[in-house]
Amino acid sequence: MSDNDGKKPLGVRGGGSRPGNVKQSFSHGRTKNVVVETKRKRVVVPKPGAGTAGAAGGAGKPSGAAGSGKRPAGISDAEMERRMKALAAAKARESEEAAEREAQEKAREEERMRRREEADAKEREQREAEERARAKAEEDERKKRESEQAAIKAAAAAAEPDAVPEAPRQASAKSAPAPRKQEPEREQPARRNKGRGGDDSRRGGKLTLNQALSGGEGGRQKSMAAMKRKQERARQKAMGVNVEREKVVRDVQLPETIVVSELANRMAERVGDVVKALMQNGLMMTQNETIDADTAELIIEEFGHRVVRVSDADVEYVIAQVEDDPKELEPRAPVITIMGHVDHGKTSLLDAIRNAKVVAGEAGGITQHIGAYQVTTESGALLTFLDTPGHAAFTSMRSRGAQVTDIVVLVVAADDAVMPQTIEAINHAKAAQVPMIVAINKIDKPDANPDKVRTDLLQHEVIVEAMSGEVQDVEVSAVTGQGLDELLEAIALQAELLELKVNPNRAAEGAVIEAQLDVGRGPVATVLIKKGTLRLGDIFVVGQQYGKVRALINDRGERVKEAGPSTPVEVLGLNGTPEAGDVLNVVETEAQAREIAEYRESAAKEKRAAAGAGTSLEQLLAKAKQDENVKEMPIVVKTDVQGSAEAIVQAMEKIGNDEVRVRVLHSGVGAITESDIGLAEASGAPVFGFNVRANAPARNSANQKGVEIRYYSVIYDLVDDVKAAASGLLGAEIREKFIGYAKIKEVFKVTGVGKVAGCLVTEGVARRSAGVRLLRDDVVIHEGTLKTLKRFKDEVPEVQSGQECGMAFENYDDIRPNDVIEIFEREEVTRTLA
Repeated sequence: MSDNDGKKPLGVRGGGSRPGNVKQSFSHGRTKNVVVETKRKRVVVPKPGAGTAGAAGGAGKPSGAAGSGKRPAGISDAEMERRMKALAAAKARESEEAAEREAQEKAREEERMRRREEADAKEREQREAEERARAKAEEDERKKRESEQAAIKAAAAAAEPDAVPEAPRQASAKSAPAPRKQEPEREQPARRNKGRGGDDSRRGGKLTLNQALSGGEGGRQKSMAAMKRKQERARQKAMGVNVEREKVVRDVQLPETIVVSELANRMAERVGDVVKALMQNGLMMTQNETIDADTAELIIEEFGHRVVRVSDADVEYVIAQVEDDPKELEPRAPVITIMGHVDHGKTSLLDAIRNAKVVAGEAGGITQHIGAYQVTTESGALLTFLDTPGHAAFTSMRSRGAQVTDIVVLVVAADDAVMPQTIEAINHAKAAQVPMIVAINKIDKPDANPDKVRTDLLQHEVIVEAMSGEVQDVEVSAVTGQGLDELLEAIALQAELLELKVNPNRAAEGAVIEAQLDVGRGPVATVLIKKGTLRLGDIFVVGQQYGKVRALINDRGERVKEAGPSTPVEVLGLNGTPEAGDVLNVVETEAQAREIAEYRESAAKEKRAAAGAGTSLEQLLAKAKQDENVKEMPIVVKTDVQGSAEAIVQAMEKIGNDEVRVRVLHSGVGAITESDIGLAEASGAPVFGFNVRANAPARNSANQKGVEIRYYSVIYDLVDDVKAAASGLLGAEIREKFIGYAKIKEVFKVTGVGKVAGCLVTEGVARRSAGVRLLRDDVVIHEGTLKTLKRFKDEVPEVQSGQECGMAFENYDDIRPNDVIEIFEREEVTRTLA
């Protein structure tokens, strides 16, 4: 067994290869010579006829033996034939590519010739135009000189008629500059040569191949437009035309503030010129500084441009305020708002009209939200009803109900007459300037007195028809159904008098009656359509929120594809919960809606910041000093709908006095979350949930952090509990109760005790534990406590009126005869908020 085991030794093969040395360089100056092998590519070129002869002479022989002497070993006839075909195809492809390259080269050459001819023709036309202009200028100059010479000759002939022989000499002297006419002809070849050769100014800004290879042309090159402008100026200069650049006056859009560089860009002026103009006006500013609109307007007018003032509020101009064509108006259903005092039967009356039991679902038997319903009467008329809450906390909600309504139905109980919220409803109806219909409810009760209701309404300037007034009044009963037909007839009559018409074929506009955050559906808004028709897929903006209509649900819980005028629907697809009372407008694109919503949000934020900021340092210090003695009760409120949150916040603001107040840290719509618990823990505040509950993580977090969560479904209970809790922050009131008076008869000095007053109790009783004041000439000179109270030699707890005793004051000895001692006791009285 050999060392290499039959393997070939490593080395450089000589067959078809050429060895060579390569010098490799490494770091630190090290090098190494390496022997490399270059192999030549073996090309098989078969002899002509070899394949055919082999095929003919080798019939019946093995294919391996047929061409063993004319082809490489191991190559079959089929392989050889395939190789020959591939070689022929390669040659054909090479020939085709060569022909194609020749055709392309020929086409490029023709294109270059055509472009060269066009350039020569254009240059020839320019030269001819220049020569014509120059010839014309020379002809004009010659004519001018001839006219001048003729004038001079005529003047000379008229002045010196005898000097005729000298006239030719003068004429020849005057015409001496005539040979200068040939100067342009001499300069013409030089100009031609300068245009084609020499410095070649026409192609001075172009990068040639020689310049690119030599690298001699560096830096920034002129653009083709700059070269064309240069050629145009040179041509106009050669023709003797002096054309001044025409000033371009632009309309510059100017916002409230603008950066100097942006102002220069909008005017298409140099930044340096704008900065210079500012400095000339006494403003040392750089290009990155911001200037106000008034200053920018002065600069724009100084440069001769026109100012177009724009504002951030211009984004709302996309909300089209279209004036409807009277021909396109169609009748719409009236919107009726039911208003009145608590428990006067508003919801029960509406239930009797729509044959539903909505009141059964209201907590505590009162309406907590604004309910919107549509009712079809027996005559086929469609009526839209808004049922507003009657509690005092829902003042703002009732106000919004009056703003979107056409007719107000004032419900007054016949057994209760006019109440505070009834008066408030009357004021809202008058402020909204809408007609009113008085429905005297509970007429079926034995103690009903409708005449008293009519009389009480006179005090508030509401005169019903029964008392020769203009306001319709109907006696109804929600229990028995009495008077309901008369009420609907009165509403239909009033609606007919109003002639309510609107264009349904336009972009929708509506008002948000109520908004809430639904767990499964997200933000949901109850919208009353006022104009146009709201359809699925419409993009809208409502207050500080925007969205796209994903679903429309009517008052019966059915999904609809569109909602026309006076139709209340629930709208799904908002990106956030809007405020109750916001206006919904349909826009064209989502970008516009987002831009409007962002602008409104930033404007509201700036407004809140401006409202919370003090106008001066003195006011800030005064407010801080005033708040030092005010105790606050922080709370976090979460409700089911936006209107309830607003009503509760308004009710909380009314609780408190100069010493205690309730501060709502956060109010929102939706379930109580962990973030609410974290906020409450940081501020030591309880969390109040109105018709909502805390989710599981929030409950666990509240248990761990010791945050109290209270749930309510009736607003009375929530307000009363907050009042009771806030009353606990009030300090107990200290009241003084005078129990007696004593007069000092004599003053004694006692060793170890000091001065002791011998007194006579003139009124009431003197007690050892009571407080005392020393009066001298009816002026208080000391207030403190007694150190001792003695009757003869014994220390006694109290001394009755008409008896003598000895008194000594704690840490006070300035007592004199005839001074009066006032004896009183202090007691604490627990205070409560009204």
